[in-house]
Amino acid sequence: MITGELKNKINALWEIFWTGGITNPLDVVEQMTYLMFIHDLDETDSRKAKESVMLGLSHRSIFEGNSQLKWSMFHDFPAERMYAVMQEQVFPFIKNLHGDRESAYARYMDDAIFKIPTPLMLEKIVTALDEIYDQMAQLRDGDVRGDVYEFLLSKIATAGVNGQFRTPRHIIKMMVELMAPGPDEVICDPACGTSGFLVAAGEYLKANRKEEIFFNREKKAHYMNAMFHGFDMDRTMLRIGAMNMMTHGVDNPTIEYRDSLSDQNTDREKYSLILANPPFKGSLDADIVSADLLKLCKTKKTELLFLALFLKMLKVGGRCACIVPDGVLFGSSKAHKDIRRELVENHRLEAVISMPSGVFKPYAGVSTGVLIFTKTGHGGTDKVWFYDMRADGFSLDDKRSPVAENDIPDIVARFHDLAGKEARERTEQSFLVPREEIVENGYDLSINKYKKTEYVPVEYPPTSEIFVQLRQLEAEIQKGLEELEGMV
Repeated sequence: MITGELKNKINALWEIFWTGGITNPLDVVEQMTYLMFIHDLDETDSRKAKESVMLGLSHRSIFEGNSQLKWSMFHDFPAERMYAVMQEQVFPFIKNLHGDRESAYARYMDDAIFKIPTPLMLEKIVTALDEIYDQMAQLRDGDVRGDVYEFLLSKIATAGVNGQFRTPRHIIKMMVELMAPGPDEVICDPACGTSGFLVAAGEYLKANRKEEIFFNREKKAHYMNAMFHGFDMDRTMLRIGAMNMMTHGVDNPTIEYRDSLSDQNTDREKYSLILANPPFKGSLDADIVSADLLKLCKTKKTELLFLALFLKMLKVGGRCACIVPDGVLFGSSKAHKDIRRELVENHRLEAVISMPSGVFKPYAGVSTGVLIFTKTGHGGTDKVWFYDMRADGFSLDDKRSPVAENDIPDIVARFHDLAGKEARERTEQSFLVPREEIVENGYDLSINKYKKTEYVPVEYPPTSEIFVQLRQLEAEIQKGLEELEGMV
């Protein structure tokens, strides 16, 4: 969470863009992303050079013969010269940085435009970014750079026509930890936006399976080139997403422009893990929706169609963790019941985590839940784990200030240790519900359908005793009044 002086510096940088005439939040984030990427390229190259010296290895700098393209060099140039170097050399350099012209990075940088209009504005932005990086270095928090980038992305507060809005990073991290991806996964987010789920999955693997992946040539190649897949219909988001992945060390993710629900998405039984927060604020024209999805769930509602899509895209044995609006859990239409029946009867529904309505504030107040399931094609649902999340570490108002109450560590710990939890009472925060009971309730997956409220009896004294106490009180009041009158 970005607070204090660092937050003020980022807001001041945003103000420089705004007063300079770049007022579209997406454009601001896009231009900031380019500049942060350029800064990080220099830093990464310098770090690799130092590591090579320590290990006695040779190192070839990506800036070889072009040292003036380094941030550490051009940021001291006079404004006019800095602007000329950026526009004529640095920007074309990063557009052509990736050797593979078919890579996601190359495709979406191809039509990238340097939009900062004047040398003076560029100088102010570069100076402000230097101050922000100095502040980050002083904080000595390994995750602060991710926090800064997430804070920038949070500025994209307007919802798209399909109901897009940003998923909080701690919720993304929770879902990744629940799924615990392995080194051989093929991971997809069919509504990837800025690639938050893919980045978090990559960071989880670096933290937990580093030796297994990065000390094995084949597994490392898989991680860099074939593990991560993301689709979206906004080219700016795709560009930011591709750069986000590359900045986080994934060389060649598959980040593509694609309408995931249409016939142009032919991916079937391809992925071992899907992590997603799909759009769920609208409906689509049934004519553009892939026919095999409508066979599974005849509806125009995007939230239901995406669930059908996940089942189609997963391999048998593939797993999914996705965010859905509460209506998916208890909606009474035929389409709602059909998709829930499909999950319970034909696959293995594992968990329903109910989240409080403030999780997506200030962008939306919608109540949501996380569904976790495995594609089997032949059933397998035995007992479904329900969890009533009441706190996520932040206040549930528009301010979303940090608070002590946080159920997320408990959610992750309990999900990975469900054995022997059958004895938990329905009055607890989490419990298991047998498949048969869910079927009896019309496949309703709302936690309120199954949890029990514990009523504590309150005992009152007998009426006669209450009347005695009232008379005593009345006598004391009368006595007090008489004493007051005597004093007057």
